[in-house]
Amino acid sequence: MRGFFHGRNGTAPSLHSSPRKRANWIRAILWLAALGIVALVIWCSTLYYLITHFKGKPNPGTTVSADVGIVLGATLLNNEPSPGLRERLDHGIDLYRSGAFKSFIVTGGLDNNGATLTEAEGMRNYLVEQGIPESSIVMDSLSRSTYENLSFAQEIMERNDWDAAVVVTHDYHGSRAADIAGKLGYKPVQVSVTRSKVLNMSYHETREILAYTKWLATKMFL
Repeated sequence: MRGFFHGRNGTAPSLHSSPRKRANWIRAILWLAALGIVALVIWCSTLYYLITHFKGKPNPGTTVSADVGIVLGATLLNNEPSPGLRERLDHGIDLYRSGAFKSFIVTGGLDNNGATLTEAEGMRNYLVEQGIPESSIVMDSLSRSTYENLSFAQEIMERNDWDAAVVVTHDYHGSRAADIAGKLGYKPVQVSVTRSKVLNMSYHETREILAYTKWLATKMFL
């Protein structure tokens, strides 16, 4: 029984780790924490680069040709497009009038901000006010995310025998939108973007890092 109750030298084993062992554990934990921080910085920096350097697909200056323009939804204020959403819509109008496409799909469901119109309805109303024929606008009033925007729009395209689309959004949102369109099988992937003059870009670009991370995690299971 001596070997069971006593250490090699016949003394009882210590109930606590030695100071050196504790120091080694602390050092290992600090190294792991430092590596985690470095990995996080690299990850965020890579996504930030993708977000801030996206200028459109195909590259700016290349002629965009499609059957339909898909304007991705954003917040309404008092049932009207917010200033940021108007920028997307105005960019879509410019493309439409340049002959890039002949029809619109406007996307977005009901906001949780007291709106009584869906994002798509508010966008449709704005386009009509700007002289776009209502017959040229199709609404997706159910989607609640960029993935759903593009997925539901794809179903609308199939019902209307439209083959090619150009996605219209802001530049900070363009890289993720292009990646989602590619995952959904859009061919070709075309994303035309505008730079905001009214949005707090530091906030939106930082928020987009989180949204992009969430999308890439979700993408692995699709």
